[in-house]
Amino acid sequence: MIITFTPNPSLDRTVLLDRQLTRGAVHRAESVTVESAGKGINVARVLHAAGQEVLALLPAGPSDPILSGLTDTLPHRAVAITDRVRTNITLTESDGTTTKVNEAGPTLTADQVAACTAMILEEAAGAGWVALSGSLPPGAPVDWYAQLVAALTPLGCLVAVDTSDAPLQALVDALPASACDLIKPNSEELAQLTGADAEWLESSARAGDPRPVVAAARSLVDRGIGAVLATLGGAGAVLVTAEGAWYAQAPAITVRSTVGAGDSSVAGYILAAAAGARPARRLQSAVAHGSAAAGLPGTSLPRPGDVNLDAVTVTRID
Repeated sequence: MIITFTPNPSLDRTVLLDRQLTRGAVHRAESVTVESAGKGINVARVLHAAGQEVLALLPAGPSDPILSGLTDTLPHRAVAITDRVRTNITLTESDGTTTKVNEAGPTLTADQVAACTAMILEEAAGAGWVALSGSLPPGAPVDWYAQLVAALTPLGCLVAVDTSDAPLQALVDALPASACDLIKPNSEELAQLTGADAEWLESSARAGDPRPVVAAARSLVDRGIGAVLATLGGAGAVLVTAEGAWYAQAPAITVRSTVGAGDSSVAGYILAAAAGARPARRLQSAVAHGSAAAGLPGTSLPRPGDVNLDAVTVTRID
């Protein structure tokens, strides 16, 4: 069983534009989709489509439309809250350029935060992986993920965390107590955590030299994090563990939408890890799933038939 937790879920309204976005102009929508989403829910959808036993956890009221969208499509459990979850708007241009407008989300009370924590710990007993994904809603402590990792570690499950900004920094600041098994920073987030320059990290990888990314990621592994999966967009991704470092080149694709690409990468890594794959294969699976998502329109997430592992080349760095 794999558990995902989305503390700040959303109804994602994705609008596919007929042309390039121009400020102040009138645009026509080629299509509009509304999905029950959030990063952990996206991870769960990809895992579920691949046949993995999964349970998505989230805060949401019993009459919230997000739960209607999950019923009969994804196993889930929710802590009841009063306010409706947020609605996020994504504008996707014909070349795949994506603009997102995200609401803050409903404010959780201290009791609701405690109820979510209790739900996670209850369901995680006996789980193989727990994925904690996305931003934190108003009312949640900034170190909530750090607290959850520390509470989950004694249960024997592996823990992945995919977040950004202050919650990500709080997770790293709490090391080694918050030492999870996987984090998935992009170049900007990796730079935030290590003091490196984000543009330099990604440009180096694009030029065929991922060693600066490896060095930055290794500094986090040296502090106790099990694996750092650094995603670099079209430049591919780097995986660093205590065993070594690997670089994967992204396959050449036509980008149609980047919505869910990072979440799909996390799902791809966990799928391979749950199957007992070695680090190089985990990286290959992560990049293949992320690339597959980027090649799909709107909010579509990859199914097994969309994923081409052989299109991803992995090289050991050291």
